[in-house]
Amino acid sequence: MKRNYSAFAEDIPAYSGPKAARETHADLKQLSAIPGHIYVRPELQILPGQRRFSKMPWLVPILELLPPTSISHLKEWGLSTIFVLAKNYNKLVHVWESVTAMVELWHPQTNSFIFSEFEATILLEELEIMLGLPRYQRGEESALSYTVEQINSWSILAYITTKKNDLYSMTSGMHVHLLPIAQWITSQCKRKTTNYTAIAKAAAISICGVILFPEADGTISFGNLSIIDSISEGMKIGQAVLGFLYAGLTSAALGGPFYGSVVALELWMGMHIRFRAVEDLTMECKTMLNHPLAYVGGRLHMSPRAWCKTAQVKGIHAWCQYLRSLTVADFDMRPRFMHGRTIHLPQRTRLALRLLGNGALVSYNPDRCHLQCGAARTVVPLLSHFPPIQERKRGDTQDKRDMRSAVVHWEGCATSAIQAEVEEDDEAIVEYIEALNKLQPGGGNN
Repeated sequence: MKRNYSAFAEDIPAYSGPKAARETHADLKQLSAIPGHIYVRPELQILPGQRRFSKMPWLVPILELLPPTSISHLKEWGLSTIFVLAKNYNKLVHVWESVTAMVELWHPQTNSFIFSEFEATILLEELEIMLGLPRYQRGEESALSYTVEQINSWSILAYITTKKNDLYSMTSGMHVHLLPIAQWITSQCKRKTTNYTAIAKAAAISICGVILFPEADGTISFGNLSIIDSISEGMKIGQAVLGFLYAGLTSAALGGPFYGSVVALELWMGMHIRFRAVEDLTMECKTMLNHPLAYVGGRLHMSPRAWCKTAQVKGIHAWCQYLRSLTVADFDMRPRFMHGRTIHLPQRTRLALRLLGNGALVSYNPDRCHLQCGAARTVVPLLSHFPPIQERKRGDTQDKRDMRSAVVHWEGCATSAIQAEVEEDDEAIVEYIEALNKLQPGGGNN
């Protein structure tokens, strides 16, 4: 359905200044001062836990059974990279110590990582390119995937099967079970039916549920089911994927369960934490053999025959020390795959951007991460008056207004091209780092 909200722009409440921001959104806190933040709870074991991210014995077998026509549909929908990652999912090894150490640097007010000398976040454009998802362009707001109505999971799954017993087995509460969907795919493929589009839709639910929206092993929410279903209609899902990951990072940073695409997070870490090529090109880097980059790094201009500076970092304490003291020199602000790419930024403070998803509106602050955006350091921007994560109530009048506001702000966002090199002002660097030191205890070297 085409959506056009430009006509409503005059109804959107604008940012009304620092005073309003202070009243509606507390001043930025030091990580150690945020109640419950894992930065000061080193004894807390948050990952992986709660039946998340374990191997799915049914995943690879169903992908090997898919007919060529169904695979072609997945490629047409922009899921080629997700298909490759899913087909190798049981080989992937997540380095949970490094992920936990990154979560300790996540600031739930800014939705960014606070390092000792800089701030960084997972940009929407980075995520879309790394995962090979269809990319958002300004003017395509009608193609952003979300819904403001209540979601009927059966109406979505009815394209796959209309048998009530199947539908009952696939759903419970507000979640969809992936195993019964996988069993249905297996049945259809072994019977050599010609329901190629339905098989492709079922496969999309399975692989996106595991790679993009992992929440609890083998299940996805109705909201994320609706997002995945929209892919076949040409909708852009990058914002929903990134917003879900941001929310999962915030949950984990505050001591809750981690959810969201850990594959995307590890791809991002692998592309930014600097790698050096080995002198002996015949030498294979064992630390990269089961990293997600081993399967998709080629098109990101990342060679799997590399030596990683973090190869000798072992254990959670070593990872925390390494990342807390990480310098600009050890972090590739503008990896090669982003050179010349256009990124979207808030046009100004009064037009703060929020990522659209079916579960929540999530604050998006790329302008805080100046070096990533190809600009010199400057003062740290003020917080938006919007909450970092605003849970949604679909079907609610206020929710429709909030979504309309978010879309209008994306229509009016600014764009910038990523430059390979940036000249910086020394005085601005000092002022910027002083501001960051107020957010991370001890300048991040504790």
